[in-house]
Amino acid sequence: MRPTRRRLLGMLAAAPFAPAVAAPEYPSVQRQVLRFPADHGAHPEHRIEWWYLTGWLETAGLAPFGFQLTFFQIRPGIAEGNPSRFAAHHIVVAHAAVAWPGAGHLLHAARTARSMAGLVGASVGDCDVRLDRWRLWRQADSFKADVDAGDFALQLAFGPSGAPLLHGDGGFSQKAPGAQHASQYVSLPQLPVRGQVRAAGRALEVEGRAWFDHEWSSSLMHPEAAGWDWTGINLHDGSALMLFRMRRRDGSALWHGGTLRRADGAIQHYGPTDIAWQTLRDWRSPRSDVRWPVSQRVRFAGRALTLTPLMDDQELDTRSTTGAIYWEGAVRAHEGGQEVGRGYLELTGYDKALRL
Repeated sequence: MRPTRRRLLGMLAAAPFAPAVAAPEYPSVQRQVLRFPADHGAHPEHRIEWWYLTGWLETAGLAPFGFQLTFFQIRPGIAEGNPSRFAAHHIVVAHAAVAWPGAGHLLHAARTARSMAGLVGASVGDCDVRLDRWRLWRQADSFKADVDAGDFALQLAFGPSGAPLLHGDGGFSQKAPGAQHASQYVSLPQLPVRGQVRAAGRALEVEGRAWFDHEWSSSLMHPEAAGWDWTGINLHDGSALMLFRMRRRDGSALWHGGTLRRADGAIQHYGPTDIAWQTLRDWRSPRSDVRWPVSQRVRFAGRALTLTPLMDDQELDTRSTTGAIYWEGAVRAHEGGQEVGRGYLELTGYDKALRL
């Protein structure tokens, strides 16, 4: 994802003039041994990177609700030769949301700014990402988030984190045919979370279960791809499931991938022939008029999970920061008529082909 052209040009207009330089060569991700905690930190040589937290929270006297927090670092490649500390060597974008059923729709906010030492940026060597007063960082064996979005605020601690879950081939996650269409992809599922949430005029002590994703890449989307469906589910038996599909413009699957880590630590990876998605119900947004497949059935390894949204209206309009509208929602997972887990479902490219 990337900021809109108008917003990006506005950022650059504030920086001192830099002479035209050749477009940078972004390094492709490679099969390699990932090392932690260093690889929880930033990889600024790549085109795009994100740190992403979702989860379900509970508090006394209220129904469970969901939250999302995402930081992106983008290397736009248009101020590479400018030595000024004000030049947009990187752009940082942040999205935060609370799926508050009482409101009937998401409470959400977004921020974007060019990197600036001490104020905006992502640290190398360990996780510490900030955009002014929004921050996500790792401390000891836990992650911490502090976000004040005005209408709502999150102060949460996640962990201890346990061993990273590496998707694909040791973290090398294929997204389409061809080795160039890949990312480095790491998750920390089944994260205990506790802290404070302020929403709808209430200050709440909360606890729950979260999912952390960290992904970086230099590849553009495959030219046949329009968008993706992704889900990360913390299953009640202690296992964790991630499934995704890249979709063509006609809705057919270009690529599938996934990982199941069982409660005993055994890991099963799934490829393009192992997974199938089926839409069970659409919801049409009254704002964007986009039809989102908010309820889906996913089949893998002889199993079938039904994903049901906490509420239908979990659409995020982030055209001011990423140029995209997407649906990112808290979902319950059912199997055989029983709830077996909770997590999040992400849907992109249903209004128009997503451009990365």
